[in-house]
Amino acid sequence: MMIPTPHIEVKDKNTIAKTVIMPGDPLRAKFIAEKFLENPVLFNSVRNMYGYTGTYKGKRISVMGSGMGMASIGIYSYELFKFYDVENIIRVGSCGAYTDELNLYDVILVDEAYSESTFAKCQSGYESDIIEPSEKLNEQLRTAAKNLKIEIKEGRIHSSDVFYRENFEVFKEINKKYGCMAVEMESFALFANAKSTGKNAACLLTVSDSLVTHEATSSEERQLSFTKMMEIALEMAE
Repeated sequence: MMIPTPHIEVKDKNTIAKTVIMPGDPLRAKFIAEKFLENPVLFNSVRNMYGYTGTYKGKRISVMGSGMGMASIGIYSYELFKFYDVENIIRVGSCGAYTDELNLYDVILVDEAYSESTFAKCQSGYESDIIEPSEKLNEQLRTAAKNLKIEIKEGRIHSSDVFYRENFEVFKEINKKYGCMAVEMESFALFANAKSTGKNAACLLTVSDSLVTHEATSSEERQLSFTKMMEIALEMAE
């Protein structure tokens, strides 16, 4: 496939940095670029999936939205890895807690993603329902969090294909059987793409709501206030 790809309008690979921070919401990508990056330049607006490149503490870095769900992040992360020579993608997203040991705004570093999804099997023949992120990136994220004095929790998360389940109580079984501490909808596909392309991926999540206590944050808070995980990702970016 020649660049530009169907979903990213960049013609010069060098426009995009080797490390991309990837929130789900394109407006969150815009927020990160405008709040944290020096001289951010918009490189993509196809389907309003905004992508920017700028510098952070002298390091060149890109940030781009992924959209919601594995199908969407599967497209964008694969194109970045395969056709734009991106080496590292760090997802920064929201999640729902499966345990009362997690509170709103807690930051999670994902060490495994479990899913019922067939994404990895369809994409590359990967048969397991658990995929790990890059340990290299995770170690760098741990170090960055420590340097920033931001507490993180680590564990397995559930990457679900479905947001609106007919039976939400199934989370109790998934928590018990698979040890998943929280749920989101993208990491399994991101890790699968990194695995199949020989690249690196990691995921930081902020707890936006709880299936146990039923506490929740607003859409505005999710877009603008989850800055700790953003700072960790930016601090470690190469």
